[in-house]
Amino acid sequence: MKKISLTQMKANQRGKIFEIASGSALSARLMSLGIYKGREITKLGHLALRGPVALKVGRTVMALGYGMASKIIVEIE
Repeated sequence: MKKISLTQMKANQRGKIFEIASGSALSARLMSLGIYKGREITKLGHLALRGPVALKVGRTVMALGYGMASKIIVEIE
């Protein structure tokens, strides 16, 4: 299993959240959105350069800012 940042994933690639490399405030914010360690997510795509990252968590589709997404470490096959 390979561990990469959410921003490094390809479009339509699935993975499981391995770690959230941030402080307690961001971890709590992501937890309220349903993003936590062990949860399976799918990256839908992102805008060029440092734009928002679209992802699917469960049945919810959302977009995170590049900075937030870069702190989410995902385990892929």
